[in-house]
Amino acid sequence: MNKLTTFFLGTVLSSSMLPGWTAAPPKPYGAIPTPAQIKWQRMEFYGFIHFGLNTFTGREWGYGDEDPKIFSPTDFNASDIVSTFKKGGMKGMIYTAKHHDGFCAWPTKSTDHNITKSPWKNGKGDVVREFALACKKHGIKFGTYLSPWDRNNADYGKDGYLDVYYKQIRELLTNYGPVFEIWFDGANGGDGYYGGAREKRNIGDAEKYYNFEKIVEMIRKIQPGCIIWGAGHHGDARWGGSEKGHVNYPHWSTVGLNGGGGGTGMRGGERWVPAEGDTTINHAGWFWHQGQAS
Repeated sequence: MNKLTTFFLGTVLSSSMLPGWTAAPPKPYGAIPTPAQIKWQRMEFYGFIHFGLNTFTGREWGYGDEDPKIFSPTDFNASDIVSTFKKGGMKGMIYTAKHHDGFCAWPTKSTDHNITKSPWKNGKGDVVREFALACKKHGIKFGTYLSPWDRNNADYGKDGYLDVYYKQIRELLTNYGPVFEIWFDGANGGDGYYGGAREKRNIGDAEKYYNFEKIVEMIRKIQPGCIIWGAGHHGDARWGGSEKGHVNYPHWSTVGLNGGGGGTGMRGGERWVPAEGDTTINHAGWFWHQGQAS
């Protein structure tokens, strides 16, 4: 080593050890995840449970005219199900508390189309509570799915339905402990029972109709750490582009301010909204169907 190199190294080492000298951390560049999103992404692996009226009708999307009395499980054990999730390495579970048929699997005060009209446990059952308690017992996180589309409600597509839907959100996020994620499906509007009208209803712009900005504000106040899937361009997570267990390629975790980027995301987007990759365990959809288990 020549004298010039030795002198240069000595100077660098000496200056780095000056009293009180510290390097400033680099400033974030572009969109970055929130603390809640970081915790969510570190979960890596969790699952859905689709269990409701469709389990007993063989349908994927109930029409909304199904009788709650058909929900009558004889050997349901939430603890066994959640235990299986835990053994499989999953760190959370999301339960479909209400699918498009509008049946609420908890004793909601927002609609009569709920589990209190089921013969299961003499109308005293609450599937949401049983799954929430089972998740707590086995040490995994609990989440919920609440379909915005309601093919049973007579006011769906009108202003009156929004009061019903907001009340359902508040109930699920207030009465069952911590919820790590709430899931809003993108299927919105079409034909349905709608209180007996049996017609097709179009809500137009879903973001404007549901007022997802208001919904997100409400969720943040009740459970600040809850990840919001969907909710127009206001949510924390989004669809990955398939239901085959993978996301589109190339893929980015950022999107535009108004949600631009779709299933691939947008390079250099202004918001960090990572995708969720999901897939079913049968060949016919998300609900159980006779003879369709893979």
